[in-house]
Amino acid sequence: MGWLDTLTLFKRRAADDKPDASQTTAELMAQALDAAEANDYESALAIWGPLAHQGVARAQNNIGKCFSEGLGIAQDSALALKWLTLAAEAGDPIGQRNLADIYFKGEGVEANAVQAAELYRAAAEAGDGPAQDMLSWMLVEGEMIPGDIKEAKHWAELAAAQGVVPAMTRLGMIYHNAIGVERDPVEAARWWDKAAARGDADAQVMLGAAYQLGAGVPQDGVAALMWLLRARANGNVLADSFIQPTFASMSAADIERARKLAELPLVEPV
Repeated sequence: MGWLDTLTLFKRRAADDKPDASQTTAELMAQALDAAEANDYESALAIWGPLAHQGVARAQNNIGKCFSEGLGIAQDSALALKWLTLAAEAGDPIGQRNLADIYFKGEGVEANAVQAAELYRAAAEAGDGPAQDMLSWMLVEGEMIPGDIKEAKHWAELAAAQGVVPAMTRLGMIYHNAIGVERDPVEAARWWDKAAARGDADAQVMLGAAYQLGAGVPQDGVAALMWLLRARANGNVLADSFIQPTFASMSAADIERARKLAELPLVEPV
C-alpha cells in the first residue's frame, strides 16, 4: 500500500466514523486510545489518520506502531518507518523510541546500533522510561556504543524510578558484579527484590540465589526456593541449577511451604 493509498484509507475510515468536528485534538486522541485499549484498532486508526496528516506527532507514532505490528491494518515496514520517522523528527519521545527499536532490530531497514542509541538518548533525555532502560542496557553491553558505566547506571536509576522493571534488575547486577561501583550485595538484593516482586524472572532467580547463599540477605531456604520456583515458572533456565542444591538443605515441610508460597499471586509494591 502506498502513501497516498494510506491517506485515502484513513480519510474513508474517518468519514465512516464521522467524529465530532467540535472535539479537540486531545479529546480525539483520548477517544482513539480508548478504542485501541479495547483492541479496536480500526476505529483508533480512523481518528489517528487525519490527525497524523495534520502533523500531530503522537498520532504519527501510533500509526507507525500499528504498521510495524500489523494492528488494525496490514503490517508494512516501509510505512512504519515513514510514520515513525515523522513522529521522531517532530520530537515525540515515544516515536523516537519506537523508531530506535526499528533501527536496533533492523526491521525494514539495515540494523544500526549507533542510530538506535541516538534515538534512545533523545527519548531518554525527554523522560521516556523504556528508552532510558534500553540506553542503559546498550551502555552496559559496552560493545555497541561508546559510553561509561556511570552513565548506564544513571539511566537505569531514572528508568527504575519510573517503574521500569528490567532497569531494577540491571541495577542489581551492577552492584552484584561491581560494574563501575564497589560490590554491594545488600544493594544488589534490594534491587532484585523490587524487580522480583514485579514478576521479573531474572531478578527472581538472582534473589533466590542470594537467599540460598545469604548474600546481601539473611540465608533462608524457604525464601530461596520460593523465588527460584517462581523464576522457573516464568521460564528462567538458570533456576534449576540453584533449585536442587536448595532442596538438599531443606526439610520436607519447608519445601512444601516454599511450594505453596511460590503459587501465591505476587503483590506488586506500592
